[in-house]
Parts: sequence; C-alpha cells; structure tokens
Amino acid sequence: MRDLAGGFRYLWAGQRWVFGNGRWLGFGLLPGLVTLVLYGAALTGLFYGADDFTVWATPFASDWSSPWLGLFRGFLTAVVISLGLFLSVITFTAVTLLVGQPFYESLSEQVDRTEGGEVPESGRSFWEDLWISARDSLRLLVRVLLYGILLFALGFIPVVGQTVVPAIGFCVSGFFLTQELTSVALQRRRVDLDEQLTLLRGRRAAALGFGVPLVLLFLVPLVAVFLMPGAVAGATLLARDLVGDDEASEGGEGDAAPAEAGPYAAPGQAGPYGATGPYGGPAPAGPYGGPGQGYGGQGYAPAPGQGYGGQGYAPAPGQGYGGQGYAPAPGLGYGQQAPGQAPPYGQPYGYPPVSGQDPRSSS
Repeated sequence: MRDLAGGFRYLWAGQRWVFGNGRWLGFGLLPGLVTLVLYGAALTGLFYGADDFTVWATPFASDWSSPWLGLFRGFLTAVVISLGLFLSVITFTAVTLLVGQPFYESLSEQVDRTEGGEVPESGRSFWEDLWISARDSLRLLVRVLLYGILLFALGFIPVVGQTVVPAIGFCVSGFFLTQELTSVALQRRRVDLDEQLTLLRGRRAAALGFGVPLVLLFLVPLVAVFLMPGAVAGATLLARDLVGDDEASEGGEGDAAPAEAGPYAAPGQAGPYGATGPYGGPAPAGPYGGPGQGYGGQGYAPAPGQGYGGQGYAPAPGQGYGGQGYAPAPGLGYGQQAPGQAPPYGQPYGYPPVSGQDPRSSS
C-alpha cells in the first residue's frame, strides 16, 4: 500500500511542478491538443459507425427473432465502443509522445535539471530517438492488443466479466500508461523497452498507483490534455527513483570494492628510525630465533612494511623499531650480542657491546 500511494504522490508532484512553472504548462499542452483533435475525430466516427460495423460483422444473426437480435447486436456495439475507448486511452499517450517528442524531452530535461544532478543524454540524434520511440510504441501496442483480446473474451463470463475483468483492464492500462510516460526519461538514460518493463515490474504497485488514476482521469474529455505535461514531469521523477533503486541494488549485490588505503594504511617507506641498525646484517640462527629472525621482527605493524606510514612507529619487515635496540635486527636478540648470538635469559639490554665481547665482562 505504501508503494501504491507513493506512485500517486509522483503523479501529484508532477502536476504541482508543471502548474508551478506556467511556461512549461503551456509548452506541454501543444502536443496534447493536436492529438486530441485527431482522436476526437476517430472516436466520433466510431460512435456513429459502431452499429453499422456490428451489422456487417454478424450477418449470421440477421434471421434471429427481434428481441435476441437487438440484444446481441446492442451488446456487441457496446463492446466495440468500449474496446475503442480502451485502445484510445492506451494509444493516446504513445501518439502524443510521438507528436510531442521534442516538447516532452525538453520538459523532462528541465525536471531533471531542477531536481539537481546531471541531465542524462542518450547521445543519439533526434531521428534515432524518434525511431526508437515509434518502434517501442508498436511493440507495446501489440502487447496491449493481446491483453485486450484476452480481456474481451473473459468479458463474456457471467458476473466475473462485469466486475473483475474491468478492474483488471484498468490495472493493465495503468501499467502500460506508466511505461509510456516513463519511457521519455528512461530512453534518455539508454534504458531499452525490456529493461523498462523489468524496472516497472519490480515496482508494480508504484506503477499502478501512478497509472490507474491517470487512466480514470483520461476518460474525462479534455482532462488528458491538461494533465499530460504534469504526467510527463511526474513520470520523470518516478524514472529517477526507478533507476536509482536499480543502481543501489546492483551495488549491494556485488562484492565490495576494495577500499583505498588511508593516510595511515598505505605501505610507507622506512623513516629515519626505520633503517637497519649497526648489527642488522643477516646472521645464522641464534638460540632464541630461527634463521634470520629475532624476537620482535614484526613489531606492531599490521602487515609487512605497513603501519603508520613506515615512519618509525612500525618496523620494516624483520626489524623492530629500526633495529636500534628496542627490537632485534634479523638474527639478533635484544641488541646485546654480536650477529648470530642471543642474550642470556635476564641479561640487561640496550647498550650494544663490541662485536665478540662477552656482555657480562663489560661490568
């Protein structure tokens, strides 16, 4: 329910944006007015010609008795008119978007601009975008016709055909109407038709909350013309959210990118106290260390050569605090012995003896 209400909020926000920017309202009304004149003429012809079309399509019923013939053809006439209205609602948006491609592109870009951030550009020419819009509209129309035929057949089911089927029809119309409107902004982001439908299926409730109210409002004469600019603006806001959710989910599903080293984590060079001490040459193993090792070869560094920048707070590999007596150089004890020796247990340290001299004799 929250996402359903969220879809309606996008529609309301788009209308508020357009009516708050009067210049763009007038700019966006032009394509709708042109399309309205065309559809008005087509629907007028349908209303006046539906009876004749029904008679032409049902010659087999001409011999039926009077009550049944009138009921049957009257029902079919109502179905033809309803199907025409259904198709007009679905295709009105597609035709209006084709007629007003440059108008609605500019309006959608302005919405992106006022909402902050960069204005996406498809990088294609006007004619390429127009061809893609026409191709996608035809593909979408085929899907709508398939749904229309299915719903038309289900409409003959008693009770269900008069209650459930119309509700499903409004939901189908609302979903595809939302797709048509969001395609203006999504096409600029180079999102193709299949991916657009995938995004909307992931937010189906929001798509219905946006599109179904528009379908109902578009049934009122002239309302579609005045709501069309705001519908494009609201669809742009919805498209921004759809693409943002998609990018966030992709970022969350993958492995985390390796973090860049901070100022204290990058491998540093040896500082003035990080050089090898006077007894730091390699030596054979002493009694307290393996080959070339001592007691503090790694110090406090988290990884060899790392630590606080290698500036003396952490030793280089195999060193203590610079090999100056606080930690042995490779193969040393605590700095008391000559290379290869280790101090006796408990021996004081810190003053390096002369090479080869017994440290106990220095006292």
